[in-house]
Amino acid sequence: MGTATLTIDLDAVAANWRTLDSESAAGVETGAVVKADGYGLGADRVARALARAGARLFFVAVAEEGAKVRQALGPAVDICVFSGHMRGDTDMIADLGLTPMLNSLEQVTRHLEALPGHPFGIQLDTGMNRLGMEPPEWAALRDIVLSQSPRLVMSHLACADESDNPMNTRQLAAFQEMAEGFDAPRSLAATGGILLGPEYHFEVTRPGVGLYGGLPLTDAQPAAFLDLPVVQIRELDPGETVGYGTTWTAEQPTRIATVSGGYGDGIHRALSNRATLFAGDTACPVVGRVSMDLITVDVTHLDDTPDALTLLGTQQSVDDLADAADTIGYEILTSLGARYERRYIRGHR
Repeated sequence: MGTATLTIDLDAVAANWRTLDSESAAGVETGAVVKADGYGLGADRVARALARAGARLFFVAVAEEGAKVRQALGPAVDICVFSGHMRGDTDMIADLGLTPMLNSLEQVTRHLEALPGHPFGIQLDTGMNRLGMEPPEWAALRDIVLSQSPRLVMSHLACADESDNPMNTRQLAAFQEMAEGFDAPRSLAATGGILLGPEYHFEVTRPGVGLYGGLPLTDAQPAAFLDLPVVQIRELDPGETVGYGTTWTAEQPTRIATVSGGYGDGIHRALSNRATLFAGDTACPVVGRVSMDLITVDVTHLDDTPDALTLLGTQQSVDDLADAADTIGYEILTSLGARYERRYIRGHR
């Protein structure tokens, strides 16, 4: 088979949720962020695994993502939409029982006029300057919004992965001030915020990347395993080059494995001449440029020719690979392409 295999360990996702749930203070509800198709691993399958683990509150980026999660889980869970009530979303929000996190006066007006009595939440901007109502806008709307009994009020930390960053305490203070007097549950912490401590937990946490094996959850179980089949082996003489642009030259007799995978599958071109694949526990460096469909790897030091080489697994996490590409684990996960054969397992492979 020429297609690479992406294996998703659903038990690992559930175990990571339970770890983050145990980090939360007593009485705090632990939700789950399943946006971007469950961080690239399949929102429907991931959401079902999280629901089995105990999650009852899910977060998505847009209403269309909420539709997929609702189809997977049915009516027994709550699904919050970060982008709020966008123009054209009214029927979907109503029909699927989604909870939009309203971000502006425009969205508050749209929601209350189009769907009076339908549940909603509020997103406040405490300094990230991305989504949510800033203090002046919120002050003007606060009494109106509170009279409609919102289900949740939330904000988002900009620097939660850096525990000593003063932005965290500034945003915490701003959130406490803006959300004062709310009867509704409050939420500030994603994965990084949970690990900052109980003062950031409030009534609801919403872990994301940690569920899928990413930092800053340092003891996360790996959830994604990516194996790339070897298509061909060739022998190079000293002085021969590999790949587009001839960016790598053999200095000695070399065996090159060409594996199936490339930037068409979300394996970043920035990993050219920088990434490492593994044959078991033996590291094999990428040589030459990552192309759309193929990657070339130096396997001179292997005694046997492997059937496949591993890019993601216990030997190399999404964050290790992200370091090699000068990016973050979130981007590695959410870039995973549609061509992979996806295999879901319950328990370590």
